[in-house]
Amino acid sequence: MPETATADPYAPLRAAVRDVPDYPEPGVLFKDITPLLADPQAFGTTVKAFAALCRELRADKILGLEARGFIMGAPTAVEAGLPFIPARKAGKLPCATLSQSYQLEYGTAELEIHRDAIAPGDRVLIVDDVLATGGTVEAAAQLARTAGAEIAGVAVLMELHPLNGRTRLTTTLPTVPVHSLLTYY
Repeated sequence: MPETATADPYAPLRAAVRDVPDYPEPGVLFKDITPLLADPQAFGTTVKAFAALCRELRADKILGLEARGFIMGAPTAVEAGLPFIPARKAGKLPCATLSQSYQLEYGTAELEIHRDAIAPGDRVLIVDDVLATGGTVEAAAQLARTAGAEIAGVAVLMELHPLNGRTRLTTTLPTVPVHSLLTYY
């Protein structure tokens, strides 16, 4: 008797991500997560999957990347019963910070966390909405490591495979597991 194919548990998530052609510029196919956020069941599935990953990877804290990583990471932290750390753009946090610069396609950017947000030995799960080129995740990992953290893993809703972010992270963070719920080829 032939085996039955297992249904994709994340098919409702994929269905809730809207394609927006030519945004923010011609030739780009933008993956819009706002319909997923508007669907409590799909969003809940995302949060529960990330919280399960926190338990599996024994994460102590969640580091969410500005801005959509906040949307994914904060409810995950609540679901997992863990502290949430926002990694913000430079100049947005009110207290003493640690800072990490990184390259963008045109120029540089900077991420910051509060200096007291991570203690040496903390196991941090980095959460964001998308893995594209990997530069932002790489900068966040360096920032957390500067604070003394161990990177438990990276969790993203979706991975844009053609932009080679996973390949970059495999090279720069070879021991860090990278998890994506959806992959677009």
